[in-house]
Amino acid sequence: MITISEIGASSFDERGLLELLRDAVDAGASVGYLAPLADEDGVAFCHSVKSALPTGRVLLGAYDGERLVGSVQLDPVAKPNGRHRAEVQKLLVLREFRGRGIARNLMAAVERKAAELGRWLVVLDTVPGQPAEKLYERLGYRRAGVVPDYAEKSGGGFEPTVIFYKKLL
Repeated sequence: MITISEIGASSFDERGLLELLRDAVDAGASVGYLAPLADEDGVAFCHSVKSALPTGRVLLGAYDGERLVGSVQLDPVAKPNGRHRAEVQKLLVLREFRGRGIARNLMAAVERKAAELGRWLVVLDTVPGQPAEKLYERLGYRRAGVVPDYAEKSGGGFEPTVIFYKKLL
């Protein structure tokens, strides 16, 4: 049975988060890194996430028993004119666990957390044509636009990103 819970600094699972990131990058996900993921880049990512938790970043994890099999982050905007919104970042699910509704459940949990924090507008981006795009559409996210040549691909060249938003009210 998969359970979802918030991960704080004291329960931070660097090894599990690194496994999630490496699996996503190796599968070709556009999550800010190129394959193969360099060890130092993965460790730096984990440290940056952990160091952001005390300043408002939220990390939710999906667990199969004790194993971290999925995660998502919520980054509430701190600027005075943006305290109503937050950005959803790095929705990751291990390939062997995909197709079980984990991403959908993580997104529901992150939306609840955003609402709990008084954030009624959430934004995110993803590569067009990937399964995540269809997931976000099914969850009621609206397409705001496409930015061409947004991210470099591991195999060379560049790919666009599509920006989505959802009002939780």
